[in-house]
Amino acid sequence: MTVVYALVLAMLTVGGLLTLWRLLQGPTTLDRIAALDVFMVLIVAAAAVYAAIYSDGTNIPLLAAVALIALVGTATAARLVERWERHR
Repeated sequence: MTVVYALVLAMLTVGGLLTLWRLLQGPTTLDRIAALDVFMVLIVAAAAVYAAIYSDGTNIPLLAAVALIALVGTATAARLVERWERHR
C-alpha cells in the first residue's frame, strides 16, 4: 500500500506544480481563479491521503469545510470578475 500512497502523492505534487504554473502564467483572471480552485482541491486531496496513511479520520470535517469554502470563494470570485468585465 505504501507504493500506492507514494504514487498518489507524486501525482498530486505534479498536479500542484502544473497548477501553480497556470496560476502564475494564466492569461486571464478567470484562469487564475480556476487554478486556485484546483489547487485547493489538490490540498484537500493530499490531506485526505494523509488521513488514509495514518488512519486518522479526525480531520475529515475540516476537509469538507475547506472544500466548501473553496467552492463558494471560486464561485464568488468568478461572478465578480464577470461583472467587472461587463462594465469595462
